[in-house]
Amino acid sequence: MIDDFAKDYLHNDLRWIREALVWKLDGLSEYDIRRPLTMTGTNLLGLIKHLSISESRYFGEVFGRPFPEPLPRWDDLSARGTDFWVTEQESRTEIIDRYRRVWEHSDATIIELDIDSPGHVPWWPRPDVKLFNILVHVLTETSRHAGHADILREQLDGAVGVAADGSSQRDAAFWDDRRATIERAAQAAAGAPRPAGLA
Repeated sequence: MIDDFAKDYLHNDLRWIREALVWKLDGLSEYDIRRPLTMTGTNLLGLIKHLSISESRYFGEVFGRPFPEPLPRWDDLSARGTDFWVTEQESRTEIIDRYRRVWEHSDATIIELDIDSPGHVPWWPRPDVKLFNILVHVLTETSRHAGHADILREQLDGAVGVAADGSSQRDAAFWDDRRATIERAAQAAAGAPRPAGLA
């Protein structure tokens, strides 16, 4: 009973966070979804490309159910890091559509296997795992990258939240006031004088 509950709970959270992550690209230009927004080159479309490859491995070959499309080998050191950015030949549609096909493949694995079904992750120090381990790992990794996407999207155009319905959107005055409040608290904690214009 608890096994089915745990599996459904983790699976539903994974489904939700995947959709939120893909939404982060809505309404942005080709340049903005691809451009490096951090010193290490992190970008929105690259996060989705990375997650599609990572998830396809974890719910695919780890359980002897390989994703049916070609992927770079996990042990190919020359390809390491190339899944975090998108070439000019790769389209937004291609990357997002592949991610959605990965979801279908992963969802089938999750639905068909018991939560204690064994798997093998050759690149982990303790390679023998259960479906439970992989569900938690993929949900954690996807959530971590969704957090990166939250910050990148906010930097680009101020859009925040997890859905295009605008339910999480506030006006500029709200955010200006919030930032000023946080700045005052930071200055006070540091014992530093407040910048001019912040009362």
